[in-house]
Amino acid sequence: MPTSHTGATTTDSRTATAGAGVEAATDVVTLRRSVAAGAVGVFVHWFDWAAYAYLAGTVATVFFPAGDRTTGLLAVFGVFAVSFGIRPIGALVFGPLGDRIGRKRTLSLVIFTMSGATLAIGLLPGYHSIGIAAPILLVVLRLVQGFAAGGEFGSAASFLAESAPRRRRGFGVGWLEVGSLLGFLAGSFVFLLLSTGLDEAQLTAWGWRIPFLIAAPLGVIGFVIRNKIEDTPEYRALEANDTVPRSPARELLRSHRRQLLQAAGLMAAMHVPFYAVLTYLVTYSTDHLGHSADSAALLSTVISLLGLALVPLFGALSDKVGRKPVFVGATAALLVVATPAFLLMRTGTAGTWIAGLLLGVILAAILGTYAVWSAEIFPTRTRQSGLSIAYNVTAALFAGTVPYLMTVLISATGSTLVPGPYLMVFAAGGLVAALSLKETAGSPLLHAEDVATAAPGRG
Repeated sequence: MPTSHTGATTTDSRTATAGAGVEAATDVVTLRRSVAAGAVGVFVHWFDWAAYAYLAGTVATVFFPAGDRTTGLLAVFGVFAVSFGIRPIGALVFGPLGDRIGRKRTLSLVIFTMSGATLAIGLLPGYHSIGIAAPILLVVLRLVQGFAAGGEFGSAASFLAESAPRRRRGFGVGWLEVGSLLGFLAGSFVFLLLSTGLDEAQLTAWGWRIPFLIAAPLGVIGFVIRNKIEDTPEYRALEANDTVPRSPARELLRSHRRQLLQAAGLMAAMHVPFYAVLTYLVTYSTDHLGHSADSAALLSTVISLLGLALVPLFGALSDKVGRKPVFVGATAALLVVATPAFLLMRTGTAGTWIAGLLLGVILAAILGTYAVWSAEIFPTRTRQSGLSIAYNVTAALFAGTVPYLMTVLISATGSTLVPGPYLMVFAAGGLVAALSLKETAGSPLLHAEDVATAAPGRG
């Protein structure tokens, strides 16, 4: 027993010493550089996502045979779904890769791959030029994008969490979701400019290419930014202690299954309200509430702008009062108000706006805390693997399926209240996951196993 106690004391001392060195390496300037490097990739990703979604009708005309327009649209959205489906494979590659070779290298590799595929789509000839090769190449390029996107969140969230000062970590990681919302809004804005400035023939002939061509130089800028940064202090500590893992995915599944499930619970509770509130609500407002498309789009834009303002604030609040109070409060609120919110929407335009904005505030609280809390529960050795796998598996299962399932369930039940109980299910799951977790705000990201002396054959 004395020997074991001495070993534990030595490891704790080593953890504290390494943690102090890491903390000294982080400051406000580092935080600003880290935010730029981490958020630029998700901005590019969501810019592309919004552009592809809004231009679906035009893309269907360009890349699929003339005839049934509905069939063309289904094909385009099918290609969109396929890019979601391949993300877990990208997560299984880039997550462990980042734990083995560092956050910086995977950040650069991911944005280079993603932007290259986006540029290729912008230059791709249509069906009338190269026939069936056009949709085949479109599918291939979207698969490449989805594969690379599978590595974006885990790389960026790990990098931001490990680069931010400990007492401002929630605020720093919150900017990851600001990048997502900004990319979504930028894609929507470019589509608005194109749809108002060009006629249908111009949009089909060449206008649709503009967003994809814009995304390429943005990716180059992001690649340059990421290529110039240093790797995180925590990862450099792994290298200094010779504890960089050789098989992080195997280690994750062997020793951290509980944390993986907990992170998945937090992330599922984010994915479903994100897609329900920011994307599906537009369709719901027009198809089931009778609002105009302009009014529905305006509400979605206002909710996104509200999120831009509130997400960093909720992240900062979690730095002061803890991750648990903010996330538990948000998921409990969602559990209580989800169905009443959709009841309120039935009362008219004012009710829809009040309910939508209320759901937007709750979503902002979830977005401001889920990523940093998920990052803190994993040791540095397997952090990127855990974040990447939990995020992308839950995204593939629950995110892209929201509009489809809502449509099917409303049709099957005849009730337009279906989204409320559906949100409640995932709010309850997130609440259970949150209550099972310890508070981690202000805790060191280097765990005891990250700084323990490497044993022969370890990893």
